[in-house]
Amino acid sequence: MNQISSTEPIEKRPGRPKDECGVFAVYGHEEAAKMAYFGLYALQHRGQESTGIVVSDGTRICEHKAMGLVPEVFTEETLNRLPGHIALGHVRYSTTGSSLLVNAQPFRVQYSGQSFAVAHNGNILNARQIRSKLEDSGSIFQTTMDSEVVLHLIARHYRMGLEQAMIQAMMQMRGAYSMVVMTEKGLIAAKDPNGFRPLCLGRLNSGYVVASETCALDLVEAEFIREIEPGEIVIIDDQGLKTVPSGIPSHMSQCIFELIYFARPDSRVFGQNVYMFRKRQGELLAKEYPIEADLVMPFPDSGNYAAIGYAQASGIPFEMGMIRNHYVGRTFIQPSQNMRDFGVKVKLNPVRELLKGQRVIIMEDSIIRGTTARSRVQTLRRIGAREVHMLVSCPPHRFPCHYGIDFSTKGELIAARKSVEQIRDFAGLDSLGYLSIDSLKQAIDIPENDLCLACFNGNYPVPIDEAFSKYCLESA
Repeated sequence: MNQISSTEPIEKRPGRPKDECGVFAVYGHEEAAKMAYFGLYALQHRGQESTGIVVSDGTRICEHKAMGLVPEVFTEETLNRLPGHIALGHVRYSTTGSSLLVNAQPFRVQYSGQSFAVAHNGNILNARQIRSKLEDSGSIFQTTMDSEVVLHLIARHYRMGLEQAMIQAMMQMRGAYSMVVMTEKGLIAAKDPNGFRPLCLGRLNSGYVVASETCALDLVEAEFIREIEPGEIVIIDDQGLKTVPSGIPSHMSQCIFELIYFARPDSRVFGQNVYMFRKRQGELLAKEYPIEADLVMPFPDSGNYAAIGYAQASGIPFEMGMIRNHYVGRTFIQPSQNMRDFGVKVKLNPVRELLKGQRVIIMEDSIIRGTTARSRVQTLRRIGAREVHMLVSCPPHRFPCHYGIDFSTKGELIAARKSVEQIRDFAGLDSLGYLSIDSLKQAIDIPENDLCLACFNGNYPVPIDEAFSKYCLESA
């Protein structure tokens, strides 16, 4: 095992929402670690704080994980020290647990002569209650992650066999989890009964891959098979692929924000092509908000595809009024204090001659806290834009997310505290419009009852205020 030790936290980036992580696993490939590297590279947008890969050759497990981006953490030499035909990888942004290496995933334990590792995307709502019960009965936790409770629950029921142990664990967990558990011999993928977060299955030659998004399958040239179903357990080992229903009542509650914001546009998530979905959002915005303007533009990369849809539907020219610097690393030297908004300037720079004196429509995919939108509008005002309008390709975020996105308190959300007109004035806009919930439903080919719209309407599929005692582990 090659593992870097550190307890230094890294700074979280304000202003934009963050997802918890991306998961990628491969079974039956002689260079499994390299396949996992490429899969995680494709999923880097889902988490930039830490990354890790755990591998097995069928008899022993090795791992490497560290804080940082995938190409910073893994080298050719590092990957060559991770032999095996089974691999499990993870990229992380923390919504539960601090930004420390001890909380980096995959998380690995030894129990009863067996090695287990888990990589998880989501948020287990009753993790604290489960953890308290487990600690009262003697369990010792190594991290502050909700993911660690999964392995403790599996270990507690392991005498029933791994398949039943996973079922027992799922019966006690509440919330969002798309996860993969790895042993020396194989992989177990599972999704919560609501199916909040994406997790798909693919074939790679004679083996299999599991990934958070299909873009990762594309990069390693794996064939997409299907999405893993809510409440389903998929076992992959030397016997092939086996699917096991957990027996837990399921009700589809797929997170709409995965399609609006998190997923890569070249992915297919919940059966939807992300690129085409975002274009439809823009087309519907053009119907709701027919603004007279000289150009429509995104702030790369948010709003790119909705802006294309709006431009095509309205006939207003699409322009890239802001140019993105694609070579900004995770850290950079801080400038002197008189350089205002340096964090924005280092990433985005306006095309002054294009925007000066123009009536501009900015397309955004969301406004969460409002600070980023305000800073961007100020930039356009300073270079002389005559009018600045903003359209948002989703409804206002008025309710916190408890299922794995980092706006977990209502106070963080500007739309929970201010009206649309007040947000418009705060951001310094001439006009502000949000896509209506009705139009959002038209943009997607999924029944409304199969979607989680809680961040817009406050209807939580898994109530967050219910007592979880009956789902917590009973004393052994």
